[in-house]
Amino acid sequence: MTQVQPAPGDPPPDPVRLVALLDEALDAEAVRAAVADPRAGGVCVFVGAVRDSDGGRDVRGLGYSAHPTALDRMRDLARSVALRHDARGVAVVHRVGELAVGDLAVVAAVATGHRGEAFEACRALIDELKATVPIWKHQLFADGSEEWVGTP
Repeated sequence: MTQVQPAPGDPPPDPVRLVALLDEALDAEAVRAAVADPRAGGVCVFVGAVRDSDGGRDVRGLGYSAHPTALDRMRDLARSVALRHDARGVAVVHRVGELAVGDLAVVAAVATGHRGEAFEACRALIDELKATVPIWKHQLFADGSEEWVGTP
């Protein structure tokens, strides 16, 4: 596959490559591929999966729902992380809907010039997403109880 390089004087390509809320299985490799860049020496990918327990309680599944502004907030966050960390590529996708134990809930990837920057930027991306983007988790426990996480 041939990559097209910008001509001298052309603006660099947009570092925000992929931002999505999906109601289908996530593809971690597609997210990693979205940030591929010949100028990047470091690529960091975070994959968050539904675990089988939380706080000592068995989880049987969960659901994610998102506020209508969530996608715009994710785009703004991706752009902010790209600018603060001089990222060549940023991508983040989050699942909505019903998920089972083991399903991927979120995938984030950042490509930078060097590995240290990639680790820092990817951590900032996922931590800030969880703290600021209005996506809510509804956990269903094996004992029949449930809990909402991240609601205002």
